[in-house]
Amino acid sequence: MTLLEIETLKTYYHTETGDVHAVDGVSLSLSRNETLGLVGESGSGKTTIAESINRILPENGEVVDGSIVYDGVNLTELSEKELQKYRWNDVSLIPQSAMNAFDPVYTIEEQIVEVIRAHRPDTSKAEARERAQELFEFVDLDPERVTDYPHQFSGGMKQRAAIAIALALDPPILLADEPTTALDVIIQDQILERIKDLQAEINSAMIMITHDISVVSETCDEIAVVYGGRIVEYTDTETVINEPHHPYTMGLRNAFPSIAEGDQELISIPGSPPELVNPEEGCRFADRCPFAEEECYEKTPQPREVAEGHVVECHRADEAEELRPEANKKEAWTEERPKDAAAGQEGYSND
Repeated sequence: MTLLEIETLKTYYHTETGDVHAVDGVSLSLSRNETLGLVGESGSGKTTIAESINRILPENGEVVDGSIVYDGVNLTELSEKELQKYRWNDVSLIPQSAMNAFDPVYTIEEQIVEVIRAHRPDTSKAEARERAQELFEFVDLDPERVTDYPHQFSGGMKQRAAIAIALALDPPILLADEPTTALDVIIQDQILERIKDLQAEINSAMIMITHDISVVSETCDEIAVVYGGRIVEYTDTETVINEPHHPYTMGLRNAFPSIAEGDQELISIPGSPPELVNPEEGCRFADRCPFAEEECYEKTPQPREVAEGHVVECHRADEAEELRPEANKKEAWTEERPKDAAAGQEGYSND
């Protein structure tokens, strides 16, 4: 059953130089108990999609078009006051930086209690404190540490505490925005495993936001590849990893190591993400794409289904089988290309 349905979402940031089309016609859906991964480079629009759902955008950000329907309710039509009851209760955020997620002058317990009682005022302080301790146990933290201040926690502990507060009200949807950024790989794996376990225990759906395609391949049922404010490929995880149809997805896969391919040479995508202030017509990946043709610069590709449940925005999607072997060659990405305005700039890597 579909829990969240986003249709042709457009979210812009208004600036002095024009509107930044950070999210520009995105459509996706999330079913109960499903994990959807949003993957792409920094600045691709992933976090803006999440912030649009809860409408926690910066002051100059605005949802200008489209719909976000949660359990039959269009969240874009709600007032700020009406929306408050859905935040934390129904859609909760694990923030990108747990290091800055807490108020340093209050204990973790006080902050969890505040969240619980703000949304469920009938809950006593004693009950809320008990819940805080349960949450700490839930995320493998010592319940006695719940009365500590944020600065007394390590990075991994603070990340677990951020997960705990996001789970305080057992929300049906979790938005996990780079939940393992800046953590070492061992702690990262532990936290990802714990998130999956907790999600199963409370029967929640989740949107996992990351630049790391290896993270979504491990944790997600479906993947939406985001580039230039648009979803360029969207299907089940196995297909995205093994049979990508968009050149950008092929490039992302090349940029991350594979345990199965120990001698694999990582290949970066040359250039930088596109300028999104009033973008012109054409594919937004064309300047960096080794397979771009004249049509790619002149006409914006529209989403089309190349197989059941597999949507791609690429003029050459039907040629994916022929393009895939070429995309695995380093020279395909390093050769100078016509109209390649991004050539010579720093490429994409797994940093």
